[in-house]
Amino acid sequence: MSIKTTKPFSYESFPASGLVAYFSMEIAINPGMPTYSGGLGVLAGDTLRSAADLGVPLVAFSLLHRKGYFRQHLDQVGNQTEEVQAWNPADFCTEEAARITVAIEDRTVTVRTWRYDLVGRSGHIVPIYLLDTDLDGNSGWDRGLTDHLYGGDTNYRLQQEIVLGMGGVRMSNALGLHVNVYHMNEGHAALLTLALLESQLGGGPLGAATDADLQVVRNKCVFTTHTPVPAGHDRFSTEQAYRILGSERTARLQKFGAFHEGLLNMTMLALRFCRYANGVALQHGKVSRNMFPEFPIDAITNGVHAPTWVSEPVQQMLDTRIPAWRRDNLYLRNAIDIPIDQMTAAHARAKEALFAEVGARTGRVLNPRVLTLGFARRVATYKRATLLFNDPERLVRIAQQAGGLQILYAGKAHPQDEPGKNFIRQVVEKTHSLSSDLLQVVYLENYAWDLGAALTAGVDVWVNTPRRPYEASGTSGMKAALNGVPSLSILDGWWIEGCIEGVTGWAIEDGATGTGIEDAAVDKEEAQNLYRKLENAVVPLYLQAPEKWGQMMRTTLAFNGSYFNTNRMVKQYTRNAYYPVKLTEQVRVEEEAYAD
Repeated sequence: MSIKTTKPFSYESFPASGLVAYFSMEIAINPGMPTYSGGLGVLAGDTLRSAADLGVPLVAFSLLHRKGYFRQHLDQVGNQTEEVQAWNPADFCTEEAARITVAIEDRTVTVRTWRYDLVGRSGHIVPIYLLDTDLDGNSGWDRGLTDHLYGGDTNYRLQQEIVLGMGGVRMSNALGLHVNVYHMNEGHAALLTLALLESQLGGGPLGAATDADLQVVRNKCVFTTHTPVPAGHDRFSTEQAYRILGSERTARLQKFGAFHEGLLNMTMLALRFCRYANGVALQHGKVSRNMFPEFPIDAITNGVHAPTWVSEPVQQMLDTRIPAWRRDNLYLRNAIDIPIDQMTAAHARAKEALFAEVGARTGRVLNPRVLTLGFARRVATYKRATLLFNDPERLVRIAQQAGGLQILYAGKAHPQDEPGKNFIRQVVEKTHSLSSDLLQVVYLENYAWDLGAALTAGVDVWVNTPRRPYEASGTSGMKAALNGVPSLSILDGWWIEGCIEGVTGWAIEDGATGTGIEDAAVDKEEAQNLYRKLENAVVPLYLQAPEKWGQMMRTTLAFNGSYFNTNRMVKQYTRNAYYPVKLTEQVRVEEEAYAD
Protein backbone atom coordinates (compact mmCIF):
# COMPACT_ATOMS: atom_id res chain seq x y z
CA MET A 1 0.00 0.00 0.00
CA SER A 2 1.23 3.53 -0.69
CA ILE A 3 0.09 7.10 -0.45
CA LYS A 4 1.41 9.86 -2.67
CA THR A 5 1.82 13.20 -0.91
CA THR A 6 3.67 16.41 -1.66
CA LYS A 7 4.43 17.54 1.89
CA PRO A 8 7.70 16.69 3.68
CA PHE A 9 7.60 13.53 5.76
CA SER A 10 7.43 13.92 9.56
CA TYR A 11 9.10 11.63 12.07
CA GLU A 12 7.69 13.22 15.20
CA SER A 13 6.11 9.93 16.27
CA PHE A 14 9.37 8.00 16.01
CA PRO A 15 11.43 7.26 19.12
CA ALA A 16 14.31 9.43 20.20
CA SER A 17 16.65 6.47 19.70
CA GLY A 18 16.60 7.32 15.99
CA LEU A 19 15.88 5.59 12.73
CA VAL A 20 17.13 2.50 10.99
CA ALA A 21 18.22 3.28 7.41
CA TYR A 22 17.95 0.24 5.14
CA PHE A 23 20.13 0.34 2.01
CA SER A 24 19.52 -2.02 -0.90
CA MET A 25 20.48 -1.82 -4.58
CA GLU A 26 17.06 -3.19 -5.52
CA ILE A 27 13.66 -3.12 -3.83
CA ALA A 28 10.39 -4.61 -5.08
CA ILE A 29 8.18 -1.73 -4.00
CA ASN A 30 5.16 -1.80 -6.26
CA PRO A 31 4.28 -4.12 -9.18
CA GLY A 32 4.20 -1.09 -11.47
CA MET A 33 7.73 0.00 -10.56
CA PRO A 34 10.50 -2.15 -12.17
CA THR A 35 12.99 -1.43 -9.38
CA TYR A 36 13.97 -5.04 -8.69
CA SER A 37 15.40 -8.03 -10.56
CA GLY A 38 14.68 -11.02 -8.36
CA GLY A 39 14.94 -12.52 -4.91
CA LEU A 40 17.13 -9.86 -3.29
CA GLY A 41 14.79 -7.06 -4.30
CA VAL A 42 11.64 -8.98 -3.42
CA LEU A 43 13.08 -9.79 0.00
CA ALA A 44 13.93 -6.10 0.51
CA GLY A 45 10.40 -5.08 -0.39
CA ASP A 46 8.88 -7.71 1.89
CA THR A 47 11.18 -6.56 4.70
CA LEU A 48 9.96 -2.99 4.36
CA ARG A 49 6.31 -4.06 4.14
CA SER A 50 6.62 -5.96 7.41
CA ALA A 51 8.54 -3.08 9.00
CA ALA A 52 5.61 -0.84 8.10
CA ASP A 53 3.12 -3.37 9.48
CA LEU A 54 5.07 -3.68 12.74
CA GLY A 55 5.71 0.05 13.20
CA VAL A 56 9.51 -0.20 13.02
CA PRO A 57 11.12 3.28 12.79
CA LEU A 58 12.80 2.63 9.47
CA VAL A 59 13.57 4.43 6.20
CA ALA A 60 15.07 2.93 3.05
CA PHE A 61 17.41 4.03 0.28
CA SER A 62 17.88 2.62 -3.20
CA LEU A 63 18.45 3.87 -6.73
CA LEU A 64 15.61 4.99 -8.97
CA HIS A 65 16.38 2.62 -11.86
CA ARG A 66 14.51 4.86 -14.26
CA LYS A 67 14.77 2.26 -17.05
CA GLY A 68 14.20 -0.74 -14.81
CA TYR A 69 15.80 -4.16 -15.06
CA PHE A 70 14.35 -5.54 -18.31
CA ARG A 71 11.25 -7.05 -19.85
CA GLN A 72 12.06 -10.53 -21.09
CA HIS A 73 11.09 -11.80 -24.53
CA LEU A 74 11.64 -15.38 -25.68
CA ASP A 75 11.49 -16.60 -29.26
CA GLN A 76 10.34 -20.06 -30.34
CA VAL A 77 13.65 -21.72 -29.46
CA GLY A 78 14.12 -19.88 -26.17
CA ASN A 79 16.51 -17.11 -27.16
CA GLN A 80 16.11 -14.33 -24.62
CA THR A 81 16.05 -10.67 -25.64
CA GLU A 82 15.67 -7.73 -23.32
CA GLU A 83 13.48 -4.65 -23.54
CA VAL A 84 13.94 -1.49 -21.47
CA GLN A 85 11.27 -0.99 -18.77
CA ALA A 86 11.03 2.80 -18.69
CA TRP A 87 8.67 4.21 -16.06
CA ASN A 88 7.72 7.62 -14.72
CA PRO A 89 8.61 8.12 -11.03
CA ALA A 90 6.15 11.02 -10.77
CA ASP A 91 3.32 8.49 -11.15
CA PHE A 92 4.28 6.81 -7.88
CA CYS A 93 6.62 9.06 -5.92
CA THR A 94 7.11 12.58 -4.64
CA GLU A 95 10.28 14.48 -5.58
CA GLU A 96 12.11 15.93 -2.59
CA ALA A 97 13.69 19.39 -2.76
CA ALA A 98 17.01 18.27 -1.28
CA ARG A 99 20.09 17.99 -3.50
CA ILE A 100 23.47 16.51 -2.62
CA THR A 101 26.67 15.80 -4.56
CA VAL A 102 29.11 12.91 -4.78
CA ALA A 103 32.57 12.78 -6.34
CA ILE A 104 33.02 10.21 -9.11
CA GLU A 105 36.38 10.17 -10.90
CA ASP A 106 37.11 13.87 -11.32
CA ARG A 107 33.48 14.90 -11.58
CA THR A 108 30.95 16.32 -9.15
CA VAL A 109 27.62 14.56 -9.64
CA THR A 110 24.40 16.07 -8.29
CA VAL A 111 21.79 13.70 -6.85
CA ARG A 112 18.13 14.18 -5.98
CA THR A 113 15.65 11.74 -4.48
CA TRP A 114 12.09 10.59 -4.95
CA ARG A 115 10.05 9.45 -1.93
CA TYR A 116 7.63 6.54 -1.95
CA ASP A 117 5.56 6.16 1.22
CA LEU A 118 4.99 2.51 2.10
CA VAL A 119 2.02 2.28 4.47
CA GLY A 120 1.59 -0.56 6.94
CA ARG A 121 -1.63 -2.22 8.02
CA SER A 122 -2.11 0.29 10.89
CA GLY A 123 -1.02 3.37 8.99
CA HIS A 124 2.68 3.43 9.94
CA ILE A 125 4.77 4.75 7.06
CA VAL A 126 8.18 3.53 5.89
CA PRO A 127 9.47 6.09 3.37
CA ILE A 128 11.63 4.76 0.57
CA TYR A 129 14.06 7.22 -1.03
CA LEU A 130 15.07 6.48 -4.62
CA LEU A 131 18.25 8.34 -5.63
CA ASP A 132 18.31 9.89 -9.09
CA THR A 133 21.14 11.53 -11.08
CA ASP A 134 19.05 12.50 -14.13
CA LEU A 135 19.49 16.22 -13.54
CA ASP A 136 20.49 19.24 -15.62
CA GLY A 137 24.12 20.06 -14.96
CA ASN A 138 25.24 16.43 -14.84
CA SER A 139 26.91 14.98 -17.92
CA GLY A 140 24.98 12.62 -20.15
CA TRP A 141 26.89 9.69 -18.68
CA ASP A 142 26.22 10.75 -15.10
CA ARG A 143 22.53 11.36 -15.81
CA GLY A 144 22.30 7.69 -16.74
CA LEU A 145 23.95 6.31 -13.60
CA THR A 146 20.59 5.60 -11.99
CA ASP A 147 18.92 4.29 -15.15
CA HIS A 148 19.66 0.56 -15.24
CA LEU A 149 19.54 -2.02 -12.47
CA TYR A 150 22.64 -4.24 -12.82
CA GLY A 151 23.35 -2.73 -16.22
CA GLY A 152 26.65 -1.83 -17.83
CA ASP A 153 30.10 -2.99 -16.78
CA THR A 154 31.96 -2.93 -13.47
CA ASN A 155 32.86 0.74 -13.96
CA TYR A 156 29.15 1.57 -14.11
CA ARG A 157 28.48 -0.66 -11.09
CA LEU A 158 31.12 1.00 -8.89
CA GLN A 159 29.84 4.44 -9.81
CA GLN A 160 26.30 3.35 -8.96
CA GLU A 161 27.52 2.08 -5.60
CA ILE A 162 29.05 5.48 -4.84
CA VAL A 163 25.65 7.06 -5.50
CA LEU A 164 23.85 4.49 -3.35
CA GLY A 165 26.23 4.26 -0.40
CA MET A 166 27.86 7.67 -0.14
CA GLY A 167 24.99 9.53 -1.76
CA GLY A 168 22.43 7.81 0.43
CA VAL A 169 24.17 8.85 3.65
CA ARG A 170 24.50 12.44 2.47
CA MET A 171 20.88 12.51 1.35
CA SER A 172 19.69 11.25 4.71
CA ASN A 173 21.57 14.13 6.33
CA ALA A 174 20.18 16.63 3.84
CA LEU A 175 16.66 15.42 4.60
CA GLY A 176 17.26 15.89 8.32
CA LEU A 177 16.83 12.23 9.18
CA HIS A 178 18.23 11.14 12.53
CA VAL A 179 19.69 7.73 11.69
CA ASN A 180 21.33 5.58 14.34
CA VAL A 181 21.53 2.27 12.47
CA TYR A 182 22.57 1.70 8.85
CA HIS A 183 21.62 -1.70 7.44
CA MET A 184 23.55 -2.77 4.34
CA ASN A 185 21.45 -5.32 2.47
CA GLU A 186 24.31 -6.94 0.55
CA GLY A 187 27.67 -5.29 -0.21
CA HIS A 188 26.37 -2.93 -2.90
CA ALA A 189 25.88 -0.23 -0.24
CA ALA A 190 29.18 -0.83 1.60
CA LEU A 191 30.58 2.58 0.65
CA LEU A 192 28.14 4.14 3.08
CA THR A 193 30.73 3.24 5.72
CA LEU A 194 33.21 5.55 4.00
CA ALA A 195 30.66 8.36 3.95
CA LEU A 196 30.00 7.85 7.66
CA LEU A 197 33.70 7.95 8.41
CA GLU A 198 34.14 11.16 6.43
CA SER A 199 31.21 12.66 8.33
CA GLN A 200 32.73 11.54 11.63
CA LEU A 201 35.96 13.32 10.68
CA GLY A 202 34.09 16.51 9.79
CA GLY A 203 35.57 16.60 6.31
CA GLY A 204 39.14 16.12 7.55
CA PRO A 205 41.61 13.77 5.88
CA LEU A 206 40.82 10.07 6.14
CA GLY A 207 44.36 9.49 7.26
CA ALA A 208 43.51 11.26 10.52
CA ALA A 209 40.94 8.60 11.46
CA THR A 210 41.60 6.99 14.84
CA ASP A 211 40.51 3.59 16.09
CA ALA A 212 37.83 5.42 18.05
CA ASP A 213 36.53 7.01 14.84
CA LEU A 214 36.37 3.63 13.12
CA GLN A 215 34.51 2.17 16.09
CA VAL A 216 31.93 4.95 15.94
CA VAL A 217 31.17 3.91 12.37
CA ARG A 218 31.06 0.20 13.23
CA ASN A 219 28.63 0.84 16.05
CA LYS A 220 26.17 2.26 13.53
CA CYS A 221 26.36 -0.46 10.89
CA VAL A 222 24.86 -3.91 10.36
CA PHE A 223 25.35 -6.06 7.28
CA THR A 224 23.48 -8.92 5.64
CA THR A 225 25.28 -11.13 3.15
CA HIS A 226 23.02 -13.03 0.78
CA THR A 227 25.04 -15.43 -1.28
CA PRO A 228 27.93 -17.89 -1.25
CA VAL A 229 28.17 -17.49 -5.03
CA PRO A 230 31.39 -15.55 -5.88
CA ALA A 231 29.62 -13.35 -8.43
CA GLY A 232 27.37 -12.10 -5.67
CA HIS A 233 30.28 -10.37 -3.94
CA ASP A 234 31.19 -7.21 -5.83
CA ARG A 235 34.90 -6.83 -6.52
CA PHE A 236 36.73 -4.06 -8.35
CA SER A 237 40.31 -3.72 -9.56
CA THR A 238 42.81 -1.46 -7.83
CA GLU A 239 42.97 0.64 -11.01
CA GLN A 240 39.20 1.13 -10.96
CA ALA A 241 39.22 2.06 -7.29
CA TYR A 242 41.95 4.68 -7.71
CA ARG A 243 40.35 6.12 -10.84
CA ILE A 244 36.73 6.18 -9.70
CA LEU A 245 36.98 6.63 -5.91
CA GLY A 246 40.20 8.65 -5.86
CA SER A 247 43.62 8.00 -4.44
CA GLU A 248 43.02 9.08 -0.83
CA ARG A 249 39.89 7.00 -0.36
CA THR A 250 41.39 3.97 -2.08
CA ALA A 251 44.58 4.15 -0.03
CA ARG A 252 42.51 4.24 3.17
CA LEU A 253 40.38 1.31 2.04
CA GLN A 254 43.52 -0.69 1.43
CA LYS A 255 44.75 0.16 4.91
CA PHE A 256 41.39 -0.76 6.44
CA GLY A 257 41.59 -4.25 4.93
CA ALA A 258 38.84 -3.82 2.34
CA PHE A 259 41.01 -5.33 -0.41
CA HIS A 260 41.20 -9.09 -0.85
CA GLU A 261 43.39 -10.86 -3.39
CA GLY A 262 44.30 -7.50 -4.90
CA LEU A 263 40.67 -6.41 -5.43
CA LEU A 264 38.41 -3.99 -3.61
CA ASN A 265 35.90 -6.39 -2.07
CA MET A 266 32.61 -4.82 -0.98
CA THR A 267 31.74 -7.73 1.29
CA MET A 268 35.06 -7.35 3.10
CA LEU A 269 34.47 -3.60 3.43
CA ALA A 270 31.04 -4.17 4.94
CA LEU A 271 32.34 -6.84 7.33
CA ARG A 272 35.23 -4.63 8.48
CA PHE A 273 32.86 -1.79 9.33
CA CYS A 274 29.84 -3.46 10.92
CA ARG A 275 29.09 -4.44 14.50
CA TYR A 276 26.71 -7.19 13.41
CA ALA A 277 26.68 -9.41 10.31
CA ASN A 278 24.37 -12.23 9.32
CA GLY A 279 23.62 -14.78 6.66
CA VAL A 280 20.06 -15.47 5.57
CA ALA A 281 19.53 -19.08 6.74
CA LEU A 282 21.14 -21.27 9.38
CA GLN A 283 23.11 -23.22 6.78
CA HIS A 284 24.12 -20.03 4.99
CA GLY A 285 25.46 -18.66 8.27
CA LYS A 286 27.76 -21.69 8.49
CA VAL A 287 28.85 -21.32 4.87
CA SER A 288 29.54 -17.61 5.36
CA ARG A 289 31.63 -18.22 8.46
CA ASN A 290 33.72 -20.68 6.46
CA MET A 291 34.13 -18.13 3.66
CA PHE A 292 35.05 -15.31 6.06
CA PRO A 293 36.47 -17.09 9.12
CA GLU A 294 37.86 -13.97 10.79
CA PHE A 295 34.38 -12.47 11.25
CA PRO A 296 31.50 -13.48 13.55
CA ILE A 297 28.53 -13.99 11.24
CA ASP A 298 25.12 -14.78 12.70
CA ALA A 299 22.10 -16.14 10.82
CA ILE A 300 18.57 -14.79 10.50
CA THR A 301 16.53 -16.93 8.16
CA ASN A 302 14.64 -15.07 5.45
CA GLY A 303 10.89 -14.84 5.19
CA VAL A 304 8.24 -13.39 2.90
CA HIS A 305 5.46 -10.85 3.50
CA ALA A 306 2.43 -13.05 4.04
CA PRO A 307 -0.37 -10.67 2.92
CA THR A 308 1.52 -9.97 -0.33
CA TRP A 309 1.99 -13.60 -1.34
CA VAL A 310 -1.09 -15.39 -0.02
CA SER A 311 -3.57 -15.81 -2.87
CA GLU A 312 -6.97 -14.18 -2.70
CA PRO A 313 -8.84 -17.48 -2.16
CA VAL A 314 -6.53 -18.47 0.70
CA GLN A 315 -6.74 -14.96 2.19
CA GLN A 316 -10.52 -15.21 2.24
CA MET A 317 -10.30 -18.59 3.96
CA LEU A 318 -7.85 -17.29 6.55
CA ASP A 319 -9.80 -14.10 7.22
CA THR A 320 -12.81 -16.26 8.04
CA ARG A 321 -11.05 -18.94 10.07
CA ILE A 322 -8.05 -17.09 11.59
CA PRO A 323 -8.71 -13.32 11.44
CA ALA A 324 -5.67 -12.48 13.61
CA TRP A 325 -3.20 -13.84 10.99
CA ARG A 326 -2.65 -10.44 9.39
CA ARG A 327 -1.65 -8.86 12.69
CA ASP A 328 0.54 -11.74 13.84
CA ASN A 329 1.64 -14.37 11.32
CA LEU A 330 2.28 -16.85 14.11
CA TYR A 331 -1.48 -17.37 14.23
CA LEU A 332 -1.11 -19.17 10.90
CA ARG A 333 -0.12 -22.11 13.11
CA ASN A 334 -3.86 -22.48 13.69
CA ALA A 335 -4.31 -23.44 10.05
CA ILE A 336 -3.80 -26.97 11.33
CA ASP A 337 -7.50 -26.84 12.30
CA ILE A 338 -8.87 -25.61 8.95
CA PRO A 339 -11.24 -28.17 7.38
CA ILE A 340 -9.45 -29.99 4.58
CA ASP A 341 -12.24 -29.38 2.09
CA GLN A 342 -11.86 -25.62 2.59
CA MET A 343 -8.09 -25.85 2.12
CA THR A 344 -8.37 -27.83 -1.10
CA ALA A 345 -11.20 -25.64 -2.42
CA ALA A 346 -9.11 -22.49 -1.90
CA HIS A 347 -6.18 -24.08 -3.72
CA ALA A 348 -8.42 -25.21 -6.57
CA ARG A 349 -9.47 -21.59 -7.12
CA ALA A 350 -5.83 -20.44 -7.10
CA LYS A 351 -4.95 -23.20 -9.56
CA GLU A 352 -7.81 -22.15 -11.82
CA ALA A 353 -6.58 -18.53 -11.76
CA LEU A 354 -3.04 -19.64 -12.62
CA PHE A 355 -4.21 -21.74 -15.55
CA ALA A 356 -6.29 -18.84 -16.84
CA GLU A 357 -3.13 -16.71 -16.78
CA VAL A 358 -1.14 -19.41 -18.57
CA GLY A 359 -3.84 -19.62 -21.21
CA ALA A 360 -3.93 -15.86 -21.70
CA ARG A 361 -0.13 -15.75 -22.11
CA THR A 362 0.44 -18.84 -24.22
CA GLY A 363 -2.86 -20.21 -25.52
CA ARG A 364 -2.09 -23.51 -23.76
CA VAL A 365 -5.01 -25.24 -22.04
CA LEU A 366 -4.00 -27.07 -18.87
CA ASN A 367 -5.99 -29.65 -16.93
CA PRO A 368 -6.77 -28.60 -13.33
CA ARG A 369 -7.03 -32.25 -12.24
CA VAL A 370 -3.48 -33.10 -13.34
CA LEU A 371 -0.50 -32.92 -10.99
CA THR A 372 1.32 -29.65 -11.72
CA LEU A 373 4.90 -28.85 -10.74
CA GLY A 374 6.30 -25.33 -10.61
CA PHE A 375 9.88 -24.14 -11.07
CA ALA A 376 10.43 -20.38 -11.30
CA ARG A 377 13.40 -18.27 -10.21
CA ARG A 378 16.32 -16.27 -11.53
CA VAL A 379 18.08 -18.45 -14.10
CA ALA A 380 21.59 -19.17 -12.89
CA THR A 381 23.60 -22.32 -13.56
CA TYR A 382 23.79 -23.40 -9.91
CA LYS A 383 19.96 -23.50 -9.73
CA ARG A 384 20.02 -26.37 -12.28
CA ALA A 385 16.77 -25.66 -14.09
CA THR A 386 17.34 -28.65 -16.36
CA LEU A 387 17.78 -31.27 -13.62
CA LEU A 388 14.22 -32.49 -14.15
CA PHE A 389 15.18 -33.45 -17.72
CA ASN A 390 18.32 -35.40 -16.83
CA ASP A 391 16.54 -38.62 -17.86
CA PRO A 392 13.70 -37.62 -20.22
CA GLU A 393 12.45 -41.17 -20.71
CA ARG A 394 12.01 -41.67 -16.99
CA LEU A 395 10.19 -38.35 -16.71
CA VAL A 396 7.79 -39.50 -19.42
CA ARG A 397 7.17 -42.73 -17.49
CA ILE A 398 6.40 -40.70 -14.38
CA ALA A 399 3.87 -38.68 -16.38
CA GLN A 400 2.27 -41.96 -17.48
CA GLN A 401 2.20 -43.22 -13.89
CA ALA A 402 0.53 -39.98 -12.77
CA GLY A 403 -2.05 -40.06 -15.54
CA GLY A 404 -0.60 -36.80 -16.74
CA LEU A 405 1.99 -34.29 -15.57
CA GLN A 406 2.26 -30.53 -16.12
CA ILE A 407 5.46 -28.56 -15.45
CA LEU A 408 5.47 -24.77 -15.44
CA TYR A 409 8.77 -22.89 -15.75
CA ALA A 410 9.63 -19.19 -15.58
CA GLY A 411 12.74 -17.13 -15.00
CA LYS A 412 15.03 -14.45 -16.39
CA ALA A 413 18.76 -14.73 -17.01
CA HIS A 414 20.94 -11.66 -16.54
CA PRO A 415 21.54 -10.06 -19.97
CA GLN A 416 25.27 -10.87 -19.72
CA ASP A 417 24.82 -14.42 -18.37
CA GLU A 418 25.21 -16.60 -21.46
CA PRO A 419 25.26 -19.91 -19.53
CA GLY A 420 22.00 -18.88 -17.87
CA LYS A 421 20.47 -18.01 -21.24
CA ASN A 422 21.55 -21.40 -22.54
CA PHE A 423 19.66 -23.07 -19.69
CA ILE A 424 16.50 -21.28 -20.86
CA ARG A 425 17.06 -22.54 -24.39
CA GLN A 426 17.48 -26.08 -23.09
CA VAL A 427 14.25 -25.95 -21.11
CA VAL A 428 12.33 -24.41 -24.02
CA GLU A 429 13.65 -27.17 -26.28
CA LYS A 430 12.13 -29.69 -23.85
CA THR A 431 8.80 -27.91 -24.02
CA HIS A 432 8.77 -28.86 -27.70
CA SER A 433 10.38 -32.30 -27.67
CA LEU A 434 8.68 -33.75 -24.58
CA SER A 435 5.24 -32.18 -24.56
CA SER A 436 2.43 -34.62 -25.32
CA ASP A 437 -1.08 -35.41 -24.19
CA LEU A 438 0.38 -36.83 -20.97
CA LEU A 439 3.29 -34.44 -20.35
CA GLN A 440 3.04 -30.69 -20.83
CA VAL A 441 6.02 -28.43 -20.21
CA VAL A 442 5.44 -24.67 -20.47
CA TYR A 443 8.01 -21.87 -20.16
CA LEU A 444 6.35 -18.56 -19.26
CA GLU A 445 8.25 -15.44 -20.28
CA ASN A 446 8.87 -12.28 -18.26
CA TYR A 447 8.88 -13.73 -14.74
CA ALA A 448 7.94 -10.91 -12.36
CA TRP A 449 5.97 -10.14 -9.20
CA ASP A 450 2.49 -10.94 -10.56
CA LEU A 451 3.47 -14.16 -12.29
CA GLY A 452 5.48 -15.31 -9.27
CA ALA A 453 2.46 -14.86 -7.02
CA ALA A 454 0.22 -16.82 -9.39
CA LEU A 455 2.71 -19.68 -9.75
CA THR A 456 3.52 -20.16 -6.07
CA ALA A 457 -0.18 -20.19 -5.21
CA GLY A 458 -1.49 -22.28 -8.08
CA VAL A 459 0.86 -25.21 -8.68
CA ASP A 460 0.56 -28.42 -6.67
CA VAL A 461 4.25 -28.89 -5.83
CA TRP A 462 7.08 -26.37 -5.79
CA VAL A 463 10.36 -27.78 -7.10
CA ASN A 464 13.81 -26.45 -6.26
CA THR A 465 17.06 -28.10 -7.37
CA PRO A 466 20.05 -25.91 -6.42
CA ARG A 467 23.57 -27.26 -6.33
CA ARG A 468 24.65 -27.26 -2.70
CA PRO A 469 25.83 -25.09 -0.98
CA TYR A 470 25.01 -22.23 -3.35
CA GLU A 471 21.41 -21.63 -2.24
CA ALA A 472 21.79 -19.06 0.53
CA SER A 473 18.11 -19.18 1.40
CA GLY A 474 15.56 -19.07 -1.40
CA THR A 475 12.12 -17.61 -0.75
CA SER A 476 9.85 -18.85 -3.55
CA GLY A 477 9.17 -22.06 -1.64
CA MET A 478 8.15 -19.97 1.37
CA LYS A 479 5.55 -18.18 -0.79
CA ALA A 480 4.27 -21.56 -1.92
CA ALA A 481 4.04 -22.75 1.69
CA LEU A 482 1.88 -19.77 2.62
CA ASN A 483 -0.60 -21.08 0.07
CA GLY A 484 -0.42 -24.66 1.33
CA VAL A 485 1.80 -25.79 -1.56
CA PRO A 486 4.46 -28.32 -0.45
CA SER A 487 8.01 -28.27 -1.77
CA LEU A 488 10.14 -30.96 -3.38
CA SER A 489 13.65 -29.66 -2.96
CA ILE A 490 17.33 -30.24 -2.45
CA LEU A 491 18.23 -29.80 1.22
CA ASP A 492 19.89 -26.41 0.97
CA GLY A 493 19.07 -22.89 2.10
CA TRP A 494 15.82 -22.49 4.00
CA TRP A 495 14.59 -26.00 3.14
CA ILE A 496 17.00 -27.57 5.63
CA GLU A 497 14.92 -25.83 8.30
CA GLY A 498 11.53 -26.12 6.59
CA CYS A 499 11.47 -29.73 5.43
CA ILE A 500 9.47 -32.16 7.53
CA GLU A 501 9.40 -35.20 5.28
CA GLY A 502 5.87 -36.08 4.22
CA VAL A 503 4.45 -33.21 6.29
CA THR A 504 5.59 -30.00 4.58
CA GLY A 505 6.97 -31.65 1.45
CA TRP A 506 9.86 -33.88 0.48
CA ALA A 507 13.65 -33.73 0.39
CA ILE A 508 15.68 -34.65 -2.67
CA GLU A 509 18.58 -36.54 -1.11
CA ASP A 510 22.12 -35.34 -1.76
CA GLY A 511 24.21 -37.10 -4.35
CA ALA A 512 27.13 -39.03 -2.90
CA THR A 513 29.10 -39.75 -6.05
CA GLY A 514 31.56 -37.52 -7.85
CA THR A 515 34.62 -35.71 -6.65
CA GLY A 516 33.81 -32.09 -7.40
CA ILE A 517 30.91 -29.82 -6.61
CA GLU A 518 30.34 -29.31 -10.36
CA ASP A 519 30.58 -33.04 -11.10
CA ALA A 520 27.95 -34.22 -13.59
CA ALA A 521 27.77 -37.49 -11.68
CA VAL A 522 26.31 -35.63 -8.70
CA ASP A 523 23.72 -34.03 -10.97
CA LYS A 524 22.79 -37.42 -12.37
CA GLU A 525 22.45 -39.04 -8.96
CA GLU A 526 20.38 -36.18 -7.55
CA ALA A 527 18.14 -36.30 -10.62
CA GLN A 528 17.57 -40.00 -9.93
CA ASN A 529 16.73 -39.14 -6.32
CA LEU A 530 14.25 -36.56 -7.60
CA TYR A 531 12.59 -39.10 -9.89
CA ARG A 532 12.37 -41.68 -7.10
CA LYS A 533 10.68 -39.20 -4.81
CA LEU A 534 8.15 -38.35 -7.51
CA GLU A 535 7.49 -42.03 -8.25
CA ASN A 536 7.31 -43.30 -4.68
CA ALA A 537 5.89 -40.39 -2.70
CA VAL A 538 4.48 -37.46 -4.65
CA VAL A 539 2.51 -39.18 -7.42
CA PRO A 540 0.98 -41.95 -5.25
CA LEU A 541 -0.15 -39.45 -2.61
CA TYR A 542 -1.66 -37.09 -5.19
CA LEU A 543 -3.50 -39.87 -7.04
CA GLN A 544 -4.53 -42.26 -4.29
CA ALA A 545 -4.90 -40.22 -1.11
CA PRO A 546 -6.55 -36.85 -1.76
CA GLU A 547 -7.50 -36.55 1.92
CA LYS A 548 -3.87 -36.99 2.98
CA TRP A 549 -2.78 -34.56 0.27
CA GLY A 550 -5.14 -31.99 1.77
CA GLN A 551 -3.67 -32.71 5.20
CA MET A 552 -0.19 -32.01 3.82
CA MET A 553 -1.36 -28.70 2.37
CA ARG A 554 -2.75 -27.78 5.77
CA THR A 555 0.39 -28.74 7.69
CA THR A 556 2.58 -26.95 5.13
CA LEU A 557 0.69 -23.71 5.70
CA ALA A 558 0.52 -24.16 9.47
CA PHE A 559 4.13 -25.16 10.10
CA ASN A 560 6.08 -23.27 7.43
CA GLY A 561 3.75 -20.35 6.74
CA SER A 562 3.71 -19.41 10.41
CA TYR A 563 7.52 -19.21 10.62
CA PHE A 564 9.03 -18.36 7.23
CA ASN A 565 7.63 -14.85 7.01
CA THR A 566 9.08 -11.35 7.32
CA ASN A 567 6.86 -10.59 10.31
CA ARG A 568 9.07 -12.99 12.31
CA MET A 569 12.22 -12.03 10.43
CA VAL A 570 11.94 -8.27 11.03
CA LYS A 571 11.37 -8.92 14.74
CA GLN A 572 14.61 -10.90 14.77
CA TYR A 573 16.50 -8.08 13.05
CA THR A 574 15.05 -5.57 15.49
CA ARG A 575 16.07 -7.59 18.54
CA ASN A 576 19.42 -8.94 17.38
CA ALA A 577 20.80 -6.39 14.90
CA TYR A 578 19.16 -3.01 15.33
CA TYR A 579 18.69 -2.70 19.10
CA PRO A 580 20.78 -5.45 20.72
CA VAL A 581 21.73 -3.32 23.74
CA LYS A 582 18.09 -3.01 24.72
CA LEU A 583 17.68 -6.76 24.33
CA THR A 584 20.75 -7.43 26.48
CA GLU A 585 19.34 -5.16 29.19
CA GLN A 586 15.99 -6.92 28.97
CA VAL A 587 17.66 -10.32 29.41
CA ARG A 588 19.61 -9.03 32.43
CA VAL A 589 16.44 -7.74 34.08
CA GLU A 590 14.65 -11.03 33.39
CA GLU A 591 17.56 -13.06 34.81
CA GLU A 592 17.65 -10.91 37.97
CA ALA A 593 13.90 -11.27 38.40
CA TYR A 594 14.20 -15.04 38.00
CA ALA A 595 17.02 -15.17 40.57
CA ASP A 596 14.86 -13.32 43.09
